[in-house]
Amino acid sequence: MPPHSRSAPSRYRPVTRRVAKTPPAAPRLLLLNKPFNVLTQFNDDQARATLKDFVQEPGVYPAGRLDRDSEGLVLLTNDGALQARITNPRYKLEKTYWVQVEGEPTHEQLQRLRAGIDLNDGPTQPAKVRQIKEPSLWERHPPVRFRKSVPTAWLELVIHEGRNRQVRRMTAAVNLPTLRLIRARVGPWSLDDLLPGQWREIPPPWPLP
Repeated sequence: MPPHSRSAPSRYRPVTRRVAKTPPAAPRLLLLNKPFNVLTQFNDDQARATLKDFVQEPGVYPAGRLDRDSEGLVLLTNDGALQARITNPRYKLEKTYWVQVEGEPTHEQLQRLRAGIDLNDGPTQPAKVRQIKEPSLWERHPPVRFRKSVPTAWLELVIHEGRNRQVRRMTAAVNLPTLRLIRARVGPWSLDDLLPGQWREIPPPWPLP
């Protein structure tokens, strides 16, 4: 009889198949005007303000993030497919920001933003940028701190990426520090007349944008 031998361990592991989540029976899409100094999440172990202070609807989650010190449009949904479609950069869903900057922008500075900025995590995609009049907005609490000796200006900046603090880093790179940042639009959805802390529900889009 041949000597007893141990079988060699298999090089192959069983394939784990991902099971797609069942879409919700009633898809929901909420548009919220996130106030300044509010986290884009529902829980915080430091007792800071979160979405839970404004939205008590069960089962909805933010599609994408907005910095705590930024204001404006946040989308919330209970539909994972819609959430992924909104947040995945490959779909190039445009995000429009109104940005108050310190300084008076020059043509060269705006052109640099339009061409793309080299940040420490790589170059950004080109942005759509134009100088605009000061939009009609709510008062921010606390108010923005200004230097009386330095002028300020407003830009409309449109990108489809979503890196951490991207807009602020882009304007800082061209020596136009951001003082106030408001997201006014995501894809086809806009703030319209929502005040800080207010939200409204709209029919989810089909087909997806």
